[in-house]
Amino acid sequence: MTTTLPWGRHYAMVEPDHFRVDYAINPFMDTRDQPDPVRARAEWEALRDVLTGLGARVEVFEARQDSPDMVFAMNLGLALAAADGTPDRVVMSHMRFAERRQETLTAAGSFAALGYEPGYVGRDGVGGSWESGDAFPHGGELLVGHGKRSDEVGLKALAADLQVAVRGLRIVHPAMYHLDLAFCPLDERRAMVCPEAFDADGAAAVLDRVAEPLVLTVEEALTFCANSVVVGRTVVMPACPPRVRAQLEAWDLEVVVVPMGELHKGGGSIRCMTNPLDITLGRDLLHVAGGSLDLG
Repeated sequence: MTTTLPWGRHYAMVEPDHFRVDYAINPFMDTRDQPDPVRARAEWEALRDVLTGLGARVEVFEARQDSPDMVFAMNLGLALAAADGTPDRVVMSHMRFAERRQETLTAAGSFAALGYEPGYVGRDGVGGSWESGDAFPHGGELLVGHGKRSDEVGLKALAADLQVAVRGLRIVHPAMYHLDLAFCPLDERRAMVCPEAFDADGAAAVLDRVAEPLVLTVEEALTFCANSVVVGRTVVMPACPPRVRAQLEAWDLEVVVVPMGELHKGGGSIRCMTNPLDITLGRDLLHVAGGSLDLG
């Protein structure tokens, strides 16, 4: 018997009004292949409408004209509600690439307007780099990918700042540069996982932590199928390879496919566009005095 994820019913999104490819900081980006703004807007609206139709709440954050990647709201920061009456907080990302760092200047105000106190573990080179697209709660600890965007210094600071257990998973595949391209929690026991995204220790660690993994091949993962969100028992996906669909439906999960071809030109998909606002300290992440970091 499994239970649904306790989080994933409240999201922040950023409209794609300024989405374009001005630079190439991941293998999917090509400045010669620009997204069609009308189709990109239609994809964004379709995703928002599916989420709200499933009963999820969506907050729309202010966009910046100078930030074409800000539509990928998952990377703005890790928002954490508090179960003990202390203030809700958000740990703002410190992006590896300077092209994206200005996004958090505006996003911090949007988080604050919802009652989240902004904090930082990496700023002006202090505390290393860390991006929230690399982080998921699972089994009471925070799984964080590192090696491409987030670094070990950032993970250490994150563990100490939040007072939680952080398990670092080294990412080695160039196209799965964030954890959210290779890992998608489905419920308390299950997750989609692409082991080939990680080094041997990272693959072993993530598979050890998921009781029933749906193991993806590289070819399946590169459809962005792990870059999905789960609302209750519904998995909202940009694509769903036949074998993946068969297993999800065998687990009594409903699959809803929302194509994201224009957004994929920026190297992100459904999870990248949706930042969960209902992850809760004390429920989804357990307190660990002093924090702890395990890099395998």
